Amino acid sequence: MARILVINPNSSVAVTQGMDESLNVFRTVGGPEILSQCLLDAPIGIETQRDIDSVVLPLSQKIATEKADAYVIACFSDPGLALARETTDSLVLGVAESAYFTAVGLGRRFGVLSIGEGSIPRHARYIQSLGLTNWLAGDLSIKSHVADLTDFERSIDRIGAVGLRLRDEKQADVLILGCVGMSPYRAELERQTGLPVLDPTQAAVARAISLMALGCKPSF
Repeated sequence: MARILVINPNSSVAVTQGMDESLNVFRTVGGPEILSQCLLDAPIGIETQRDIDSVVLPLSQKIATEKADAYVIACFSDPGLALARETTDSLVLGVAESAYFTAVGLGRRFGVLSIGEGSIPRHARYIQSLGLTNWLAGDLSIKSHVADLTDFERSIDRIGAVGLRLRDEKQADVLILGCVGMSPYRAELERQTGLPVLDPTQAAVARAISLMALGCKPSF
């Protein structure tokens, strides 16, 4: 059986569990085994450049020692993606890259819900590097922290408000959850906004399954 290892490079077990539950839609008889893990010695949330840089080597080391047919780096900053791809001959997909590429097939312009203001410039640089700046409607912060996302009642109002702003003020017609910890909010945000909402981890796992089914091999 093919194996997909989804690695949350922070140490939050609660976020990893929420992420893993969102992947049940892909767990089918005869389908690939999908495993979710976190890095227990990592920060509780990946919110700054220091956090990103601190997990790059541990992440690549985990990939080097844990055998899988495909790996998903489940952090919206896609930390260490290039190094991870040098570490293995298997597929390695970043959730942000996967969400951006999926979004351009669903609408004319996508909006991103960022966890904090500091994430927005990093997202802009990444989107530019992928050649997708013209598809970006806007990137707005929910002004929160990864740890706070485990409290649904505390977070849903601000997530819904930012989603509506992206729709009404920025004219986004697709929304991207800019943090893996937002996975539990996808269905409710779709209900509130009437727009397609992408959970980046789901986008990456769907992409991995498709590429594996086609027998595609990376050439990085």
